[in-house]
Amino acid sequence: MSCCENNIKNEKKKLNVLFFSIDSLRRDHMSLYGYKRQTTPNITKYLQDGIVFENFFSPAIPTTPGYSSMMTGFDVFSTDVVALRHEGDIAPGIKTLAEILGEEGYNTTCVGFQGNVGGRGYQNYLGFAGWGPDRDDGKAHKAEACNEVTLPELERLAKIYKEEDKPFFLFLRHMDPHAPYLPPHPFSKMFYQGNEFDPKNKSLKTCYEFKPFRNFHMSWFPEGCTDSEYVIAQYDAAIAYMDACIQSILEKLSALGIEEETLVVFTSDHGETLNDHDCHYDHHGTYDPTLVVPFAFKIKGCNCGNACGCEDGCCCGCDCRGKRFTDYCQHKDIVPTLLDILGIDTGIKFDGRNLMGLLKGEAIKQETEMYITEATWMRKHGWRTPEWKLIVALEPDFHFKPAVELYNLIDDPDENNNIAEKEPGVVKFLTERMNAFIAKREKETGRTNPMITNATKWNGQGKAFESSEEAYNTLYIGDPAEAQRLQAKLAEMGVDIK
Repeated sequence: MSCCENNIKNEKKKLNVLFFSIDSLRRDHMSLYGYKRQTTPNITKYLQDGIVFENFFSPAIPTTPGYSSMMTGFDVFSTDVVALRHEGDIAPGIKTLAEILGEEGYNTTCVGFQGNVGGRGYQNYLGFAGWGPDRDDGKAHKAEACNEVTLPELERLAKIYKEEDKPFFLFLRHMDPHAPYLPPHPFSKMFYQGNEFDPKNKSLKTCYEFKPFRNFHMSWFPEGCTDSEYVIAQYDAAIAYMDACIQSILEKLSALGIEEETLVVFTSDHGETLNDHDCHYDHHGTYDPTLVVPFAFKIKGCNCGNACGCEDGCCCGCDCRGKRFTDYCQHKDIVPTLLDILGIDTGIKFDGRNLMGLLKGEAIKQETEMYITEATWMRKHGWRTPEWKLIVALEPDFHFKPAVELYNLIDDPDENNNIAEKEPGVVKFLTERMNAFIAKREKETGRTNPMITNATKWNGQGKAFESSEEAYNTLYIGDPAEAQRLQAKLAEMGVDIK
């Protein structure tokens, strides 16, 4: 059978979508991206002939704005979503990917992400235990709990797909890299063989001294733990544990005989701060550990989307196997890219770009500069270029950080040396570029920057903080049980605080 004949045969067969959205996953802690520890061997092997993006960003922190952009193809000005504790819906007229695919005849199921505006529009929602310890061993079996729900659902959706030619969109929100990091045995010790209780080790001192998070961290750290490297090893082990469980899903996809007809996507809503910038084991701060996330996808049959199955290479004009791209990309680019792969033309003018041109050797519009925001535990925005990072506080923060931060990302990639006072000209230049972009987007959307309109709502207190002392003494995370109670209470209000 020729390529063209095979394409005709598959023309009416729509591709399924299996979407792994892994909460709080740092790109630079994945062996897929060259990390020293083998944290993602199964994902890495699976994507050997897939497409991997090296410079992919979640410019709006944290979960709610991240998912809202990821699932719509629009930036924060269009979605009007910037805060974790966002009130109300996404801006009128914006459809989610689940809604778009539902209208295209897809069965849509969301696992582990109900009650957040970014997870709007699925026909079916399934939950699993995804927060703290859930068994007698005191560990969190998050990925196993996800599998217990996901594997039967994948079988159900595959059966419908085969019998009725009805494709599916299965969205999975894995929680393993999200604190608390409690990977089960034997993963918990796979990356650490030291003495986590060494009394001479003071590396967790600043973490224990930070009042807003202290009780939460002490509730899941081993009692008497002194070594921050142990905590990082648990984060890495949680990723490795999750990776092992994800292999079961990939194996099921193959066993069901639909792997070549399924687009498999991997990404994250945001990264995670570990020992970085005193933002201990959380995902706030517009520093790169939080902003830079993975994005990769694969169709075993043909990554351009036609699933043609050509043995001599892709007949669709793109070079799409085992490719890595260094172009700067963002969450808003995901939806238009996936829709192109799926052959769906909505007529929607997305803020994001269709990245498929890269696979065909075509030039795409470059966006190396970006507006960055956070409204988690601090309200800040800024401007990032390949060389510079500008961070401007919109109100005092609970870390007592300077109101303006400037980092040279080439000389200081870890963002440890704030040179704002030494480089006022650069601060002025970047501020002007940021403000010009804000003005442009406000004019295009017809609404004020949501970082301003959310000033009294973002922190759940009904008012902006007037001092760092006020923020420090107000914001608080307790133990996992209290976090679950808070989560349940907020869920009644339609807010997901994970």
